[in-house]
Amino acid sequence: MDTILRTEGVNKYFWEPVKFHVLKDISLSLHAGEFASIMGKSGCGKSTLLYILSTMDTDYEGALYIDNENMSDLDRSALARIRNEKIGFIFQFHYLLPEFTVLKNVMLPALKLGLKKEEDIRTEAMEKLEMLGVGSQANKKASRISGGQKQRVSIARALINDPKIIMGDEPTGNLDSKNSENVFNILKALSETQKMSLLIVTHDLDFAKKTDRIIEMGDGTIIS
Repeated sequence: MDTILRTEGVNKYFWEPVKFHVLKDISLSLHAGEFASIMGKSGCGKSTLLYILSTMDTDYEGALYIDNENMSDLDRSALARIRNEKIGFIFQFHYLLPEFTVLKNVMLPALKLGLKKEEDIRTEAMEKLEMLGVGSQANKKASRISGGQKQRVSIARALINDPKIIMGDEPTGNLDSKNSENVFNILKALSETQKMSLLIVTHDLDFAKKTDRIIEMGDGTIIS
């Protein structure tokens, strides 16, 4: 199987207020089309690792490869381009811009990337919203829709540039069990039908058990 993401010996330190070794010699890989979850107690380094894997945090030792390209060779603007093109991110808090419509929120990452015409982006954004069952909400302000709908919109936004990897930091953390199951089913379908790779940090064991593989972390290392 093709490896879409891998790390070699990643170490991360926090320096304030004292030196603290957060991530210790992390080596992992994610295959194309694989749906993996990361679990572990609070403070074990899950979110810190995810921010490194998503190229948002570049202050670490070791190597990160995305699509066989070494991220440590790239400058800030090249990393921003990789992030926008190849990675879709879903947060626990959806971070939609409340003053914009649902449709505009989904369009924004593609407008920023600037590879397609605005009308094409609008069409594709609408297709993503329809696929996620929230097409009818497209012209509403983002502040006017429910929590479950907001999370679906944030998934549509993560998909707009057709990324190779979707990363999520507790994407079901604020949802009830019915909406959590909906989000899981959407993500599973993406991995199966579009061969997207998914890496999701979660505290939800029921969610994690249904993924292809659980990466368990403890005290800054991968336990299993």
